[in-house]
Amino acid sequence: MTRHCRVRLPGLLLWLAFFPPAGGLAQTDVTSATIEELNRAFDSGALTAEQLVERYLARIAAYDDVGPALNAVITLNPDATARARALDAERSADGPRSPLHGIPVVLKDNLDTADMPTTAGSFLLAGSLPPDDAFLVRKLRDAGAIILAKVNMSEFASGGAMSSLGGRTRNPHDLTRTPSGSSGGTGAAIAAAYAQVGLGTDTGGSVRGPSTANGIAGLKPTYGLLSRDGIVPLALSFDTAGPMARSVYDVAAALGVMTGVDPADEATAASAGRFETDYTQYLDADALQGARIGVARDFLGQDAEVDWIVEASLDVLRDAGATVVDVRFPDWLLEAPGNFYAPIRYREFRAQIADYLATLKPGFPATLAGLIEDAVRVNARQDGAVPNPGRWRLMREEDASGELSDPEYRAVREHGLPLVRAAIEGIMDAEDLAAIVYPTSPRRPGRADIAPAPSSGGGRSATRYANLTGFPDLIVPAGFTGEGLPVGLSFLGRAFDEPRLLALGYAFEQATAARRLPVHTPRLGR
Repeated sequence: MTRHCRVRLPGLLLWLAFFPPAGGLAQTDVTSATIEELNRAFDSGALTAEQLVERYLARIAAYDDVGPALNAVITLNPDATARARALDAERSADGPRSPLHGIPVVLKDNLDTADMPTTAGSFLLAGSLPPDDAFLVRKLRDAGAIILAKVNMSEFASGGAMSSLGGRTRNPHDLTRTPSGSSGGTGAAIAAAYAQVGLGTDTGGSVRGPSTANGIAGLKPTYGLLSRDGIVPLALSFDTAGPMARSVYDVAAALGVMTGVDPADEATAASAGRFETDYTQYLDADALQGARIGVARDFLGQDAEVDWIVEASLDVLRDAGATVVDVRFPDWLLEAPGNFYAPIRYREFRAQIADYLATLKPGFPATLAGLIEDAVRVNARQDGAVPNPGRWRLMREEDASGELSDPEYRAVREHGLPLVRAAIEGIMDAEDLAAIVYPTSPRRPGRADIAPAPSSGGGRSATRYANLTGFPDLIVPAGFTGEGLPVGLSFLGRAFDEPRLLALGYAFEQATAARRLPVHTPRLGR
């Protein structure tokens, strides 16, 4: 069934939500099980993919439109159950294709799916069916994953957790707080256990903000490790997709089935000989022993409770055998995100969204100016549209930002970004660091009823360094504030050093066990 946020699910699923079938499904807690544990249940016959899909659909039925009304799902895949049934038969006959065989996945609605609309969260693209799947979507399907739903997002991947098609997404830990953007629908859906794994995209922190705000794990991978083909662009110099899950194990398992050189994306050529197809083999609970970890102290001091959790996390690192070293960024490097990000981001969206729009069927705007022209006519809720003036106002700034031939753009891209990359790498080399850690968000999630300025995080944040450098950044839940709001710790590493980064994050996760099921989306059943 296709829906835009408010269509009710069948009564059978609501029944399943509270009275799950006996047997393997009832014995398997989908809110805490890892992909490894689900595969053991599949192998033993205690669980089927069809049962797993039913359980996740039941949670969506119970929590997305009703109950806390998280408003995370835009479109459900009408073929998900049939696909699960076919994959169960295939497993029985031939064995699993991969660790993701029969595993339900949700996708941020800026990843192309030929069988479901891809809208980038915008009413301006409502009903758009792309010509084919994104490269990563094909890889997931080929691995046997089940695309369960497309989820809400910040419109065109910028601004707060709000879109003109899906409206506002709520944080399942505290409905008054933001789930962060732009992959807020993915973050909320995974935290609430709507699926096992989700895909977000990250241009300036959009996988990492929602991961920390919703208390889950997430990875912004090395630039070029994952293909950008079939993803609605925001700025291709920074854009990448990234897996989000409730455990580091699941992040690692999902990453391995999506890597590979894609002829349609020249950036992936850099991953040749450097990507892995199984990152779970590197997960090691003792990986912190002997590791040197830098802590970026410049990004503390904005929220006393966040700082407390970070300091407690540093104690965990030390207790696990790591050496923790304070690192400071020079003043010019602290100013680099403000100086170098927008000149590229704005101009590239203006040019590259037109390239994407050219791939769509007739009937949609052809340029950013055309999108703005259509947006002007939506000034009240109508026909499924929710006005989003904050994002649409930003579109005017993007449209007036300039050309890719401008000297400012070329100087930042050709000289500024390599300078930032060399500086961060130099800091890591000077101290022989395995990673730099910092609070993914220096402040607890903000109030959802106070709209942030588009693309403005408020205060000094380190998230954009991973985009400016192209380096990987892994987020792991670190703890909760006194109000029950999640705090995440970021592990920033070197290019294509995902194996070590995932090992460090896994060791930290095992030592802390800081993830909790959100209070507004508890376990279902008797």
